Order: sequence, then C-alpha cells, then structure tokens
Amino acid sequence: MCLAVPAKVTEIKDAMGRVEISGVTRDVSLMLLPETKVGDYVLVHAGFAMQIVDEKSALETNALLAEMNGAPRTVD
Repeated sequence: MCLAVPAKVTEIKDAMGRVEISGVTRDVSLMLLPETKVGDYVLVHAGFAMQIVDEKSALETNALLAEMNGAPRTVD
C-alpha cells in the first residue's frame, strides 16, 4: 500500500518545488504537474507531486494523520 501526503507548495524553480508538510520542508519533483503554482496543495509520494488537491481536503487529511499519531481530534 502506498501513501501520498498533502503538502503546500512554497517555492517553485524549474521542475522542482519546495513543499511544507507539518512544519517540515522538502524538495519534490513537479515534473508530473507542470501546472502547479505556489500556494497549491499537492499529494507527495516518493519525492514526486502526484496530484493537486484543494486546501480543505489537504488540511483535513493532515489533521487525520496527526490524530493517528496521537493528536487530539479536530475533524468532525
């Protein structure tokens, strides 16, 4: 089973983007999503942005992942 994590794109340079995931920044390839813009949320798997997702879904997914790791429930 594979898991892609939602991340916010904070910088773009050529086909690479810097994303922020729960306070951690990573560089990822945007080769599969050349239409990505700064501020978009993308699903990241194995160093590649795989899909653009809306902010509400990204924040909800990250909250549920945090909850699985012991954070208090924030999603209804």
